[in-house]
Amino acid sequence: MARHEVFQLSERQDAEHEEERAGLLEDAVNSEDGSDVSDVEELGTKRDFGGGPLESTAQRLRRNWKRILVVALLAAWTIGFLIHSFLSSSNASSNKSAVAQLRPEEDYILDSKWNFDPEPVTREYDWTISEHDLNPDGVYRSMILINSIFPGPLIECNEGDEIVVHVHNKASNATSIHWHGMFQNGTNWMDGTVGISQCPIAPGQSFTYRFKVTDQTGTYWYHSHMGMQASDGLVGPIVVHARGGEESRLQKVPYGQDRVVLVSDHYYDLSSKLLMQYLQPGNENEEPVPQSALINGRGTRNCADLPNRSCSSVDRTNAFFDLSTEHNTRIRFINVGAFAEFQIQIDEHEFFLTEVDGTDVHPQSIHRLNINPAQRYSIVVPPPKDNKDLYWMRARMISHCFAYEEPELKEEVRAVIRYQTPSTSATPSSRDWPEIIELECRDLNVSALKPIHAIAAPETADDQVYLRSSFQIRDWRLSRGFLNDSSYRANISHPTLHTLVSAYEKKQEPHMYLLSYPSGINTGFDPKHTLVYQTTGIRTIDILVQNFDDGNHPFHLHGYKFFVLASGHGYPPEGLYDALDVTNPLRRDTASVEAFGWTLVRFVADNAGVWPFHCHLGWHNEAGLLMQFVTRADEVARWTVPDEARGLCDAEGIDRGAGPDDEIWFGSFD
Repeated sequence: MARHEVFQLSERQDAEHEEERAGLLEDAVNSEDGSDVSDVEELGTKRDFGGGPLESTAQRLRRNWKRILVVALLAAWTIGFLIHSFLSSSNASSNKSAVAQLRPEEDYILDSKWNFDPEPVTREYDWTISEHDLNPDGVYRSMILINSIFPGPLIECNEGDEIVVHVHNKASNATSIHWHGMFQNGTNWMDGTVGISQCPIAPGQSFTYRFKVTDQTGTYWYHSHMGMQASDGLVGPIVVHARGGEESRLQKVPYGQDRVVLVSDHYYDLSSKLLMQYLQPGNENEEPVPQSALINGRGTRNCADLPNRSCSSVDRTNAFFDLSTEHNTRIRFINVGAFAEFQIQIDEHEFFLTEVDGTDVHPQSIHRLNINPAQRYSIVVPPPKDNKDLYWMRARMISHCFAYEEPELKEEVRAVIRYQTPSTSATPSSRDWPEIIELECRDLNVSALKPIHAIAAPETADDQVYLRSSFQIRDWRLSRGFLNDSSYRANISHPTLHTLVSAYEKKQEPHMYLLSYPSGINTGFDPKHTLVYQTTGIRTIDILVQNFDDGNHPFHLHGYKFFVLASGHGYPPEGLYDALDVTNPLRRDTASVEAFGWTLVRFVADNAGVWPFHCHLGWHNEAGLLMQFVTRADEVARWTVPDEARGLCDAEGIDRGAGPDDEIWFGSFD
């Protein structure tokens, strides 16, 4: 089956099995009509009792064996079909028995009695991934959910704990889970990146992710790294606490409550359908525009405005956040969306920005927060000085960057901030901030932010990787994302990590030969679709990204935080390296490159493994805007990928749900 033939629903699979059964039974009936007659009739037709030639024994044996073979095949098929039907009906009934629902708000309020002091423990979770119809803002759509609840469950742990997640894939397509921002020290095969660190988890299969959380604290998240599945519902938050009193030391503004808020764009169609439209010939990087937005999986739409959609707004309300008038509240914002940048505010409130992508920073007072996909920011909100009870929290998608006008678009989603005093109204009357919203898609200005835990960046880099980020139209009028001359295509069944480890085990060239070089492009991979920069030992690497596109690109590096050294519009200045301040630059894992701009980041390549560097706008990632770093390849050469991780590649159906191959459009010029 071609990779682009996406299985969208289990019901579709059942329908296909019914078609196969009908076809096989028809063949069997036709076969029986031609041969299933009585022995007397058969003999009478084959030999003449009046003296005609007799049928040979060999002919009679061949005919009998054919009949036996047909009957045996039919019996085997019938038994197989019954077993399959039983298993399918069992899976279907178990999936349908759980009614999809929205996650209660209290699930994302962190435990006020959390124990920061115990010895490291194992925190274990059991997740079933399955398909459901759900209406987060009133409009029903097909979604892929964890344990039938949207969004996904909170993972909360202390630094040093072990995370164990058993994933059971009961959906129609293959899947994976990436633990965004987790370093995965020594467990690169648990990073969850399809085609890079693992093969996907096929339908009907299970896999256990197991890794320790070391040398990092703060706010992170998880999402599927298979196609655009994250946009279909496979997302959730991760919070890692510092031990003892360290967390209060790193957060300079005290708070009494700690909670997570997810913001996301929301599409009304399956991502697989939208991806095919986006990648088809003649589409010049016109990203699908979302119809709506959600806060913690909730929104409200007027169904009368959407006559062509299945919609019910019964029991659908804005998210409600009860805050205290007695103490500050920490809110950990995560943009789990596929495409839209958000500008977030709380009416009539200023707040303190205190964390960026897991790095605690000296507080900065702001009243609007810009956040790109995959980024995380913590703010601390003081209670208001007046006696109002209700305020709007507004999350606006910056729609000026969208490729076209979407008639169903509602660009702002709201939540209600409710203080613990009696309220006479269910609708806030708070005032919006007077200045206009941002008209350009670019990152929050973080140049003044300094980490609490000061770490100087290395004075110089050993290597500089210069990447030209662009969209180009090449074969068959296909618009694809390029880093230099490479447009990434995942090899679903042969991940980069597996290929490397296997080559080292078998002493294959050129991978063995390249181990003798400190750094450079690994020519053992086809650079047209797999650009791999490899290092041995510990080296410092600069990545200078020059954006030749008219859109913003939030680039994420797996396995690391990098130092954000500089950024700007146009071309980097000639004296770029003369003016760098490396004393204590911001450290994060997702930094944006503005339209026709550039960004310079630096990281110490000391974490052995294969790590993607890619744009975290889902559509751009699927269009090829990704390359890979193999760091400390000399350490990787001593690894053995666990059998359970290798075994994923042997399962049938690992390509279901993958993006389409470019070749399906061969010769398509209409």
